[in-house]
Amino acid sequence: MEKVEEFTIKVYSENHIGLLNRLTILFTRRKVNIESLTTSEYHIPGVHSFTIVINTTESMVRKITQQAEKLVDVLKAFYYHTDDIHYQEIALYKVPTAALTATNEIEKLVRRYNARILEVTPEYTVIEKTGHKEETQELLDKLQPFGLLEFVRSGRVAITKPMKELATHLREKEDATHFVQNGN
Repeated sequence: MEKVEEFTIKVYSENHIGLLNRLTILFTRRKVNIESLTTSEYHIPGVHSFTIVINTTESMVRKITQQAEKLVDVLKAFYYHTDDIHYQEIALYKVPTAALTATNEIEKLVRRYNARILEVTPEYTVIEKTGHKEETQELLDKLQPFGLLEFVRSGRVAITKPMKELATHLREKEDATHFVQNGN
């Protein structure tokens, strides 16, 4: 029996309406929960990137990635083990300013966790922390006793460690299409 692992899927596509829906259906059909999803423009004009985090088996992530590549607007899809990527998440914490000024404990936590204070108002203070989910969760747990007012965490953003770049894959795909069309 295969073991369940965390995988990060990167999908590169054109930016068309409905693609996100078609992508998420691939996961729901296979009863795979999406833990994190982030989408943004890519550095290649006209290309968008989806970063999707799931916990599943390698055979299942392979199937999902292959199915994703068959979608019309998808240019390329890859999956990665955690060791194959550099990644971060961002978390924002809102605490009462009174808790910040009452003791220096929150200030110590901000320093210890390499966080930063974004804004201080008479009512609340906003703290920002970037890091892995475990790190942002640990700071959340430490701030709870101070009357945490609000918390939000982004999805994962990730770049690959040295590997073949997307532009190379796209050129190879274009060359293969040209080869087939010309009957070579």
